[in-house]
Amino acid sequence: MNSNPMYMEYVDDADPQPAPRRRGWRILGWVSIGMSAVLVAGSLTAYGVYRKAMGNINHEDVNAQLGPNRPKKLNSAMNILLLGSDTRAGANASYGRSMKNDPPRSDTMILLHLSPGGSQAMGISFPRDLMVHIPACKTHAGGTSPDQPRAQINSAFTTGGAACVIKTIEGLSDVRIDHFMQVDFTGFKAITDAVGGVPVCLPKDVNDPKSKLHLSRGKHVIKGSTSLAYVRVRHGLGDGSDLDRIKRQQKFMGALANKAMSKGVLSNPTKLIPLMNAATKSLTTDKELTPPVMLKIAQGMQGMTSGKLRFVTAPSGPDPADPNRVVLTSAAQPFFAAVRNDKTVPSESKTAAPKIKPEQVRVRVYNGSGIAGQASRVASDLEAQGFQVTVGGNASRTQSTKVMYGSGADQQAGTLTALIPSRPAAAARTTGGTPGVVDLVVGSNWTALKNAKGGIPEQQGEIRANDDICKGA
Repeated sequence: MNSNPMYMEYVDDADPQPAPRRRGWRILGWVSIGMSAVLVAGSLTAYGVYRKAMGNINHEDVNAQLGPNRPKKLNSAMNILLLGSDTRAGANASYGRSMKNDPPRSDTMILLHLSPGGSQAMGISFPRDLMVHIPACKTHAGGTSPDQPRAQINSAFTTGGAACVIKTIEGLSDVRIDHFMQVDFTGFKAITDAVGGVPVCLPKDVNDPKSKLHLSRGKHVIKGSTSLAYVRVRHGLGDGSDLDRIKRQQKFMGALANKAMSKGVLSNPTKLIPLMNAATKSLTTDKELTPPVMLKIAQGMQGMTSGKLRFVTAPSGPDPADPNRVVLTSAAQPFFAAVRNDKTVPSESKTAAPKIKPEQVRVRVYNGSGIAGQASRVASDLEAQGFQVTVGGNASRTQSTKVMYGSGADQQAGTLTALIPSRPAAAARTTGGTPGVVDLVVGSNWTALKNAKGGIPEQQGEIRANDDICKGA
């Protein structure tokens, strides 16, 4: 979404002539980040055999920079910040020699949320053009940067590295970040080769001279240089916006993870060793994220399938002050609240089972939150619990969620009310209500159903790792 001509979209393997500043690295970071997620999700169960690969990982101490004033942990979930770095150190110099002495940047920021119980995971993308509050941070030179009430989020990494990004995202989301993983892009080609290629689906023929991508419409399995060209292309696919490209890259990461998790890559030493070597050589983590800790995380997620790996973008929309930037929308804080309160594995209830089962309850959902599509998302969650649901449309905006019911639906209302967050004092009977039907008006304080089997509610535009690669193409 940035129209600044300094934001170029391509990276050359060599620079025969001096070139302007470029940001094509961020695309490669997506793929390396995807592989970091795969490492956490499964392959580290082979720690005893592949300990040598773990020795490739670099570690950085960030706790001292973060200080004690941080969000509290509300559950047993694990939150890992995944960052892409465009450092030109070492072998990375071939991706733009003119930028060798530039300070590293990170336009790729994904919060990997691992739900309690290890049954599912969600990658939450933060757009590089997102305007946020960046707090004062310790700089690379040892000083302190000024507090910035309004700044572009990708500048946090340049200012103070991973610690500054963690402070920024914790400040805007109130979600406690446990660890971070930082990657560069030198291992990209090796990673796609190691998994045997990544399936993609093109909506049209692409012949782009800048990225050197030449593929026909339809399905392909790509790796190496072709994969590099695919993730570099911008103007040949989509509408050219950063948000559109994020969606395409999320699909690529999902397909890559699905390939690794479902095709025997993680259980086949011949395939796994090259994959781990490629990924770990470009990986930096906090000092606390040691191989034993990674192993423990992986062991807790052994039962997770690719269908439980979801990708979303932090709720955002156009910045009224600048059409080339985005800001968080009103849906952001309810979404972050759902992440903070994620209790995917429900605790056993000490209360008596409801007299009326959800399957016997008819619910009509109205949207009073002011958040577009919220009623439909809540309806989907209720249907997953067994309720008979219809969407009634919009209601007057309200902060508090309300339950109302017609004659003969008092017990049905009780069944629904027991599952509602920020539970109202009591459901209210209305004279104008439809007999036997419970009306739910979703307020802006809505987070997620109690004991919901799906954890964080489905988000608008989310992508799952096992989605059809041609879906939405």
